[in-house]
Amino acid sequence: MIDINILRSNPDLVKENIKRKFQDHKLPLVDEVVDLDKTLRALKKEGDDKRREKNESSSQIGKLMAQGKRDEAEKIKEHVAKLNKRIAEVEEEEQKISARVKKIMLTIPNFVSADVPVGKDDSENVQLETFLEAKEKPFDVPYHTEILEKLGGIDLDSARRTSGQGFYYLTGDIARLHSAILTYARDFMIDRGYTYVIPPYMIRSDVVSGVMSFDEMDNMMYKIEGEDLYLIGTSEHSMIGRFMNTILDEKSLPLKMTSYSPCFRKEKGAHGIEERGIYRIHQFEKQEMIIVCKPEDSEKFYNELWQNTVDFFVSMQIPVRTLACCTGDLADLKYKSLDVEAWSPRQKKYFEVGSCSNLTDAQARRLGIRYKTEKGNVFAHTLNNTVVAPPRMIIAFVENHLNADGSVNIPPVLQPYMGGKTKIEIKK
Repeated sequence: MIDINILRSNPDLVKENIKRKFQDHKLPLVDEVVDLDKTLRALKKEGDDKRREKNESSSQIGKLMAQGKRDEAEKIKEHVAKLNKRIAEVEEEEQKISARVKKIMLTIPNFVSADVPVGKDDSENVQLETFLEAKEKPFDVPYHTEILEKLGGIDLDSARRTSGQGFYYLTGDIARLHSAILTYARDFMIDRGYTYVIPPYMIRSDVVSGVMSFDEMDNMMYKIEGEDLYLIGTSEHSMIGRFMNTILDEKSLPLKMTSYSPCFRKEKGAHGIEERGIYRIHQFEKQEMIIVCKPEDSEKFYNELWQNTVDFFVSMQIPVRTLACCTGDLADLKYKSLDVEAWSPRQKKYFEVGSCSNLTDAQARRLGIRYKTEKGNVFAHTLNNTVVAPPRMIIAFVENHLNADGSVNIPPVLQPYMGGKTKIEIKK
């Protein structure tokens, strides 16, 4: 949500930002909300004036009755009754217009950083840097589910019977690898000064609408039937919601946190052949990082966050690259975003394993997250990034560490978490 004062003073600036995001269908909303805002302010003024007049008139009634001027008092009573009727009408109209203004303000996208490349969709994202050399294997690399099945590590058929498409059982050393990666990610982030948190896995609708756009909510969130609760799509949702309607101590900032959670996503739409297996699923686990900070510090922490993910993957000996997300690929609340992609020796290309985002004060305005300064309360900035989501990490892991005989090497940093194992062998 952007500051409505910007809409009042410079609606053309808001329209230009909408055009950069290729959301021209939202342009009429700018004029609509400007007009509604004028009407709303006029109604508020009228309501305040009428209430003031009512109070003044009401105070006269008792005095006139005491003076025996009953007829004059009755006339004022009639006038007060008319004032009450109009006040009720004004308040009802205010509520309707306020609801519409809020809905529009939640739909208008956050301002995009000037250094974000302009483009319509993710095909126009721009590569920034690569880390470690992306090497092809001297042998054919099977599809990741074939690798995992030979290692005795996955059961998709049973998962389809119990839960349907988009679920899986991990077993044996692969299940242990999954847990090892998450535990290593936790320790990796704690060592970098982040506080470890396990948040609630369900949140209320007012938190959902505070952390994401309506489109994201519809495409991602699972609703708990009969309750005002949603399963989280990422721990960022409940982690940011934790500070809803709070005024933080300026000295406590920045808040640097790393959180673990299962994640639940509808994943609506068709996704193509490369997203079979465990690439895009309805349930997975993830280690996340979240920062709440002062506005002047958010760019610095944005760079820190994506670098953490790069360093984590490099420590696992997995080549990665960074991509600047273009304007058309940014969710409405994002000021800028950078994807970290891992190298796939099988596909001979990179695929997304994490996304780093600076949302400036968009979430903070929706949720009322501020901090106290000498000059007053200021909206904080919020940022988030994926440390690791093991399903996709496992794909990158087994492909990059696969040997010709089908076994998979375990890099040194993970060996203590795997009971000293150096390799996962094929199950005979």
